[in-house]
Amino acid sequence: MLELNEVFETNAMISGENLDVRTITMGISLLDCCDSDLDALCGKIYDKITTCAKDIVKVGDEIGLDFGIPVINKRVSVTPISIIGASACRGSDDFVRIAETLERAAVEIGVNFIGGYSALVQKGMSKADELLIRSIPAALSRTERVCSSVSLASTKTGIDMDAVKLMGHIVRETAELTKERDSIGCAKLVVFCNPADDNPFMAGAFHGVTETDCVINVGVSGPGVVKTAVAKTKGESFEVLCETIKKTAFKVTRVGQLVAKEASKRLDVPFGIVDLSLAPTPAVGDSIADIIQEMGIEYVGAPGTTAALAILNDQVKKGGVMASSYVGGLSGAFIPVTEDRSMAYAAGIGALTLEKLEAMTCVCSVGLDMVAVPGDTSASTISGIIADEMAIGMVNQKTTAVRIIPVIGKKAGESVEFGGLLGSSPIMPVNPYRCDGFVNRGGRIPAPIHSFKN
Repeated sequence: MLELNEVFETNAMISGENLDVRTITMGISLLDCCDSDLDALCGKIYDKITTCAKDIVKVGDEIGLDFGIPVINKRVSVTPISIIGASACRGSDDFVRIAETLERAAVEIGVNFIGGYSALVQKGMSKADELLIRSIPAALSRTERVCSSVSLASTKTGIDMDAVKLMGHIVRETAELTKERDSIGCAKLVVFCNPADDNPFMAGAFHGVTETDCVINVGVSGPGVVKTAVAKTKGESFEVLCETIKKTAFKVTRVGQLVAKEASKRLDVPFGIVDLSLAPTPAVGDSIADIIQEMGIEYVGAPGTTAALAILNDQVKKGGVMASSYVGGLSGAFIPVTEDRSMAYAAGIGALTLEKLEAMTCVCSVGLDMVAVPGDTSASTISGIIADEMAIGMVNQKTTAVRIIPVIGKKAGESVEFGGLLGSSPIMPVNPYRCDGFVNRGGRIPAPIHSFKN
């Protein structure tokens, strides 16, 4: 039973510390939509999404009002489209037709994003996988709400370097096709190592093939809550710091559990997982960098930053696991540059570099996220950055990702403004030395020795 002081405490987290349910995401399996006729396939996809998720926005808004907990985003994820479109799509334009169908469905039900325009190619590309990947630039330039992800690596299989090389070109092409809007198409495109099948956060959400037909996953976020708690531990030992973060994460996850169970009941859809991810926004006081700085780091990126982030990520996971039997997704700390006001500021003054960000991804829950780089960054350099991040995930048996935005027409030191939750940031400089000879080798980097655990 909740005590009165716990009610007051939660209310303070919501009203003054930016605690929110960042997303209710309905995962929908499209496996039963497969059809060799493209028109029939698109019709089935549209009908299933608009039937299963017709009430998700209404229910999310009602829960927010009934419980006084802000539910910011309502979203949908679907089975990777390269699988669903394999029998019907003969060319990349056919896959774009499916993307446009997803867009129409998203508009009809009112969600802000729909994820799953995806391919899983960590061990190699099928013909359908390659067609979907090559269609991504056109698909993202012609839609507003469709998000795309590609899995390029895993600890079990190694890294598909042919796909890594191709994705460097795909990122560049996506940037070019959306250059009138500061290459915003790349903000809806992410590549993964070891992706989670039940991640509710965009742009990486897709509905894994091992998932049930329809499921509700909830993502909770509360960097401001954790920052306030950490500020009270100034001068205390690391034991006190860790215990404080863990207890705070527990309380935040309980809020997510409450909303997830209620959404599941009202939508008559099974509850999947709660993802407790400290996902920042450009709002003041809603920053991962601020938490790290409260720990005693002058600016994020300074010596000690990686250790501080490791503490934060680990204690968030420990607190979340205590609070819910079904913690999943990514659960931890995200470090997107443009979406975190203090992270972007640190990048602007030179405290945070691309190389330091890469080091931080060894201990966070995602990777190089929402990083704006010069528009003339080459495809091979982008592929090299992706390969480095895939290697970190593969060797460390963790999820890593890259969402990088070469902003066409802009150079290092200039700034970019995406607006809304996507935020703004300075353009970060990239190492000028090339890696073409490495990227062009082709083939697959084998899985590490510790992957053999059967």
